[in-house]
Amino acid sequence: MSTGADAMAAGGDRSGDADGHVTSASSKGFCSVRHGLALIIQFCNFTMYVQNVNLSITMPAMVNGSVPPCLANASDARDACNGTLPGPRAAEPVYNWDPDIQGVILSALNYGSFLTSLPGGYLAGLVAAKYSIGTALCVSSVLSLLTPCAADAGVALLIVLRIVQGMAQIIVVTSQYEVWLKWAPPLERNQLIIFSISGTPLGAFSVLLAGGFLCETLGWPSVFYISGGIGCACVCLWFPLVYDDPEHHPFISARERDYIVHSLAQQECVPYRSLPIKAMMKSLPLWSILVCHFTMWWYFSMMGVYLPTYLHSVLAVDLKDSGFLSALVMAAIFVCSNLGGVLADALLSRKVLRILVIRRLFTAVGVLASSLFTVLLSWASGSRGITIAFLMLSLVPCSFCHAGAFVNFMDIAPRYSGFLKGLSQIFTNLSAVIAPTVCGFFISQDAESGWRNTFLLSAAINLLGLVIFLIFSRADVQEWAKDQMVTRL
Repeated sequence: MSTGADAMAAGGDRSGDADGHVTSASSKGFCSVRHGLALIIQFCNFTMYVQNVNLSITMPAMVNGSVPPCLANASDARDACNGTLPGPRAAEPVYNWDPDIQGVILSALNYGSFLTSLPGGYLAGLVAAKYSIGTALCVSSVLSLLTPCAADAGVALLIVLRIVQGMAQIIVVTSQYEVWLKWAPPLERNQLIIFSISGTPLGAFSVLLAGGFLCETLGWPSVFYISGGIGCACVCLWFPLVYDDPEHHPFISARERDYIVHSLAQQECVPYRSLPIKAMMKSLPLWSILVCHFTMWWYFSMMGVYLPTYLHSVLAVDLKDSGFLSALVMAAIFVCSNLGGVLADALLSRKVLRILVIRRLFTAVGVLASSLFTVLLSWASGSRGITIAFLMLSLVPCSFCHAGAFVNFMDIAPRYSGFLKGLSQIFTNLSAVIAPTVCGFFISQDAESGWRNTFLLSAAINLLGLVIFLIFSRADVQEWAKDQMVTRL
């Protein structure tokens, strides 16, 4: 039985067989409902990431020592700041949290995401994406608004709030892939998906630039109020504008609806209640994707934690410039990931390359370029400018993998895309936990050799994942992902 992934592998010529003018007229340009949907989902991902990292941005302002230590709670801190202490509002509420408590608070959201990755992915295939994403986004946004109150009430409540917020956010992450099964024509799937998920680096760019400024001028609670308010605005747009499929959308043109429906005519979107767990565990193409997620996320997550430290302690970059450089990296990732999606679809639509070759090519380009500059970075010690250039070039090429291994699960098992996205999140979360720990161990032994060993190990792990992906990856729908085979555990 043929699927949308088969259509992609065949070059996508099915989409224009019956009605060539529909395809040509509807597939060009960005003024369409499907591109508007991608923009709204990008806004959701932007909001999710801002709400994800807002506590990391505000933590220094929440625990700095500008308030006398005798003040035991935030209410006393506010009274003291308002009454006797000079300075900006950013110093008003201060909490007496030691580094261990701070670590638990900052990790709480990841705990929630990790615990709900598989259930959230499974739920994505059962519940209409419009309601699962909208509800989860609303919950996360309301919790963001309540974060200052939770912090004032006590550490335990704040930790619980962040755990629940992480559980809500993972539902948004996994469910959005179910949307594209019914909305993304095979020849546009790369650019639509990548454009929508590029809201993440866009959110990082915005937070890095604006977070510190908001803390200094309006006070750290404003970061939570603004991010929560943006999320509520996104929810208000989501429910009236988003529909689960083009056939029920009241504003879509007949031409665009016919184009999308026709291009996806061969694809199954049958809801599932059982999962072929045993077959998944034996699937080498699936394991190649999961391993590649783990290895590619290793370096990125490690630098996500230690990039400011490296810039400040090794390159002697001040904190203001460090934030600017980090934001610049995210802006470059946003641009390159979208360019990669457009290029991948162009190669596919012009039948230059098959979908499997595209997946392997973009993964190889991203990993090899990143690994090359990571190795060069480990030996760069002369010019600070060259070192910073190597650092940026070691991070930005990873964005090309979005058109490679990061979306490959939609090729091999489109009907389980939400569940497999949740499964891949477990591997990326594991990498995000292990990589910074290993980096911290190396640096604690010896700073200079520690950084070098960290970079070399990251490059080696990245290359190992690439080799496994190049050998075992596939782009055709696997037998266990077809409707006629549903094996219960």
